[in-house]
Amino acid sequence: MKILNIHKAIDVQELKDLLDEKLNPLFHQQKQSGINFLNEIKDGAVEISYPELYEGFLFRIEIEGPELHITRSEHYVDDVNSLTVESILNTLFEELSGDKGVTFVLEG
Repeated sequence: MKILNIHKAIDVQELKDLLDEKLNPLFHQQKQSGINFLNEIKDGAVEISYPELYEGFLFRIEIEGPELHITRSEHYVDDVNSLTVESILNTLFEELSGDKGVTFVLEG
């Protein structure tokens, strides 16, 4: 799990809406691919998946105040699509934080 502090409290719907709006277009821009990831709210967290290719989620993001607790599926850590999504998420989290920036809290 990786924990990032975005120095701003957001709710799960706001995060899902941001991913719905930006994740797939940015992915298509970077990968020239027809993959469209599914962003769903499950048990109070946002899960990013692509059921046609991957079993379960690629990323699960839980919100704890200004912190994002990001779990990456251990089955796809070296997958190029997963790495691209992670890069896009990092960019989107920087955008969310505004001028405060993102603080890395923990990776484990």
